[in-house]
Amino acid sequence: MSPRRAPREDGLYFLPLGGSGEIGMNLNLYRYAGKWLMIDLGIAFGGDTMPGIDVIMPDPQYIVDRRRDLVGLVLTHAHEDHLGAVPYLWSRLKCPVYATAFAAAVLRRKLADLDREGEIPITEIALGGAFKVGPFELELVTLTHSIPEPNAVVVRTPAGTVLHTGDWKIDPEPLIGELTDEAALTALGDGGIDAMVCDSTNALVDGHSRSEGELRRSLAEVVARYPKRVAMACFASNIARLETAAAVAEMTGRHAALVGRSMRRMLDAARSCGYLRKVSFLTEEEAAYLPREKALLVCTGSQGEARAALTRIAQGDHPHVKLERGDTAVFSSRIIPGNEKAIHRLHNQLIARGIEVVTDEQDFVHVSGHPCRDELAQMYQWVRPRVSVPVHGETRHMMAHAELARACQVPETIIPGNGTLVRLAPGPAEIVEQVPFGRLALDGALLVPVDSASFRQRTRVLWHGAIVATVVLGPDGRVSGKPQLSMQGLFDGAGTGEVGENILDAIRDAVDRLPARTRWDDAKVREAARLAVRRAIQETHGKKPTTDIHLVRL
Repeated sequence: MSPRRAPREDGLYFLPLGGSGEIGMNLNLYRYAGKWLMIDLGIAFGGDTMPGIDVIMPDPQYIVDRRRDLVGLVLTHAHEDHLGAVPYLWSRLKCPVYATAFAAAVLRRKLADLDREGEIPITEIALGGAFKVGPFELELVTLTHSIPEPNAVVVRTPAGTVLHTGDWKIDPEPLIGELTDEAALTALGDGGIDAMVCDSTNALVDGHSRSEGELRRSLAEVVARYPKRVAMACFASNIARLETAAAVAEMTGRHAALVGRSMRRMLDAARSCGYLRKVSFLTEEEAAYLPREKALLVCTGSQGEARAALTRIAQGDHPHVKLERGDTAVFSSRIIPGNEKAIHRLHNQLIARGIEVVTDEQDFVHVSGHPCRDELAQMYQWVRPRVSVPVHGETRHMMAHAELARACQVPETIIPGNGTLVRLAPGPAEIVEQVPFGRLALDGALLVPVDSASFRQRTRVLWHGAIVATVVLGPDGRVSGKPQLSMQGLFDGAGTGEVGENILDAIRDAVDRLPARTRWDDAKVREAARLAVRRAIQETHGKKPTTDIHLVRL
């Protein structure tokens, strides 16, 4: 989309580069007076469509090109989809980072794991604190979510004021952390808010999300039903759920053990900020000595991650912990869109080993950390913005959110996609421009664009296999001897030899048919041989393998 109107220096603008039209990879930008403020910088996890990739994140190149005008990065909370990309991308941004104590503690531990401790300047902000970053007057508003210290951010400029909610819900019994600051939100509405940029994850879900306190009581009842080992899979960042696991273990005569590195990392971060100091957990090594009826194993891997603890347990290759026939696995988590196949694969592996699987489809074992429709309506009643800007959701969630906002008498709605530059104030909200955005993947130790040629080739090899042929040309420019083949992921068992002979004959014929002058052009010889191989495989097997030709001249 070409620009409709050049950005005004006195305008307040919003630009998502990740997290709009999708769940995960949040990267949000605000612009005023030529300066930019970033809120959140997160990751998502690679799925079956991205072989070899565990982590993907937004490409920040648009703001990297303008980093002299980037005044800071504010983190709303410590979830991976909001801060997980900071260790990988901060060196491109070089801006100050602002966070409350728990998010700062989690980020510092992530940096230490990468041997980059102390590299990023992190300023800790008190809950409910006010501070200034460049031309932006900022204030944190305490909310509730499935992690300690979730914050909305009030962004004030002379052009207008925005409430950026981050992730939230309304929980009257969150167990850990403060209640939603209803008074602050109401005061914001009374003072006038131009726009609210708001979480859309559960905009399709009627009613009100349930409470962590209510869940604790239900989990105790569920665990008490099962006589042998119980493994409970949950997000490591859900500190209230970890405390619940310890409480449920005590209520049911068990001992709680943390299984998975990220569980321990989050426990350490929580304790450094004053949370969970009175709660104790066994290590996974200690858990191995527990009688089956005394064990409550709190595991990573609720999303079916290949290297997580519960996946390794399901495959029987965890070094310390095992589940056996008659044991139970409780999934105290939701399915993040895109992870369905991995999670169901894990369920099937557990069931095949005689382990009962319990999910929120059968029992009350999980509560969401995001607002359902009644909570969204309540937020609009408190804040009363002029403009609703749904983010943090797939398109269907954002559309439903916008419809709800209109029903709540919000005068204007804008549904941005990633790369959509929106002028929020002054005057009516307006889409101004579509700017470039993209995705980066952590491929080993490298960050590479997900649309790069290497990923396309990797996917092609996954589906069609690969062939490398070594062709030797004699002094006369003709094929000398028998070309050598290396085939990967194509053939198995009987018939391989015959297929190979057909390919070799096709190479020899294609090269020998070339005009004498052309046979001295290496590029044309390689291409003729490559096409011959592809045609031979396509005719016999309907495949189009990745093909490479090594050309040797005598």
